Amino acid sequence: MAEEQEAEGTGLGRVEAFSDGVIAIIITIMVLELKVPVEDGLGHILSMWHLFLAYALSYLYVGLYWGNHHRLLGHARRVTNGLIWSNLALLFGLSLVPFGTAYLGEHEFSRTATQLYLVTLILPSIGYIWLQRVVVRTGVKHERAHRYHVETTRKGYFAMAVYTAGFALTFVSPWFGIICAMLVALFWIVPQTPLDRLFAERH
Repeated sequence: MAEEQEAEGTGLGRVEAFSDGVIAIIITIMVLELKVPVEDGLGHILSMWHLFLAYALSYLYVGLYWGNHHRLLGHARRVTNGLIWSNLALLFGLSLVPFGTAYLGEHEFSRTATQLYLVTLILPSIGYIWLQRVVVRTGVKHERAHRYHVETTRKGYFAMAVYTAGFALTFVSPWFGIICAMLVALFWIVPQTPLDRLFAERH
């Protein structure tokens, strides 16, 4: 309770509320891109599978960012210029996801569309890493926070590497890039991955 009161007093509540609002708008924009087919019938709906798949993947990503953003700010102590600008950079990257999602769905996972989509996933990842570096520097310093930062920072850099590999693999097949994007999402969903266990064994 004391930590929550301290966070509210430092303005962190306003930062999180603003971020929650922006993320909610991003999700709303994405679902509005799912245009209802003019023709009646299940076949016309099923023909939109690429739009639904692009939306579902992006919805999952934005949801993961929302949850991780909430947990990350739970380790912050005060609002600094660095936190404001890095948070805005993260939100800017996320605000481009609806465009990348719509382009991916409309062009049915073409190579160019998949490459653009992966770029729109890389941008918020960069913003999140920057935001986390600010929180590490200015946030709470207890052991639980340190362990959280070590584990999630490792995941963040691993995700960047997979995105980059996925971008390169799109020249072989766009679906390799999509699979890489799905792997990153799965990596964040699963509480403990083989990579986490590998690092735990080394320590």
